[in-house]
Amino acid sequence: MSEDGTEGERGTEYFERLVDVDRLAEYLEAELGPVEEYEVRRHQEGHSNETLFVTWGDRELVIRRPPPGETAESAHDVLREHHVMDSLQGTEVPLPETILACDDDAVMGSDFYVMARVEGDVLRTGEPERFQNDDARRRIGEELVDTLAEIHLVDYEAVGLEDFGYPPGFTERQVERWSEQLTWAFDVTTEEREVPELYDVMEWLSENVPEDAPSTLVHGDYKLDNVMYGPDDDPEIVAVMDWEMSTLGDPFTDLGWMLSYWWDAKDPDPPQATDTLTKDFMTHEAYPTREELVARYEDATGFTYDREADRFYRTLAVYKLAGLGEMFFRRYLEGNSDDPMYPKMREGVPQLAARARRIIDGEEPL
Repeated sequence: MSEDGTEGERGTEYFERLVDVDRLAEYLEAELGPVEEYEVRRHQEGHSNETLFVTWGDRELVIRRPPPGETAESAHDVLREHHVMDSLQGTEVPLPETILACDDDAVMGSDFYVMARVEGDVLRTGEPERFQNDDARRRIGEELVDTLAEIHLVDYEAVGLEDFGYPPGFTERQVERWSEQLTWAFDVTTEEREVPELYDVMEWLSENVPEDAPSTLVHGDYKLDNVMYGPDDDPEIVAVMDWEMSTLGDPFTDLGWMLSYWWDAKDPDPPQATDTLTKDFMTHEAYPTREELVARYEDATGFTYDREADRFYRTLAVYKLAGLGEMFFRRYLEGNSDDPMYPKMREGVPQLAARARRIIDGEEPL
């Protein structure tokens, strides 16, 4: 039995491109044994790899696979994602149990992996009722930064990830990579409107890459809505998700990315056109401030996060988000997506560029 959360004929067609439920059942039966109850559902959140929820007898499973189409061959490396998660089993990093990985395209038309489903809440638009008190709000922030510290403290050689990336020059390559992504998007989007401020940001980032950063395992997309808090009243992260961008490199790129999504009461309002990507409920006075999160991170890791370099790391984070937005906008203009968020990037990317400029100019301090 299968079920897709998307309404209409197009949703059914897309679901069938994602999974042949009968072929998947054959694979799972061969690997996990026969069951009487079987159901597949598509998870609707996210804009990258596809997530399927599978009921297999009394087990609740999650399958991660690339989106169908050409991009599945060149990006969205789910087996890399599985590799890092599998290597981290048994460490202090909270993760779902990894169960299977498959590189046989005959099963689903792509690589995929299977993990156990974890129960809890992802905080995308606000807190669940059980967390609507001052102690819980404080713990949400503390758990978030403590878990990031655990990732950065992993002995990546001891868990077999010594060849997972190339730390020297990592931060400089980040600037170069995202500048290339933006330039690619501009080839089409400048016919609609230009964002000249991003060229100024690009130049500033290139000239201000920090030196002598530590080298650690890096998650690559660490933020509040990429972790899951367990069902208890006391907030505890039970799973870190979306490891597809993970590598070895500069841990402060992770910290800056997390901080760019964490709003303080003193900040201006988030860009309106990117409201699906940026929420500010953590401006409530009970939540830790960014400065408090950084101090806790330093205590946990022993690393010193230079406050002047913070301008670079948070600017880089917003620049990367602008790059993502501009690529979304190009795909919308070319007719390659019906995601309702993509056309909002016409105004959203200029707003993000203005925010990056404010951080550079010291108008959005840590």
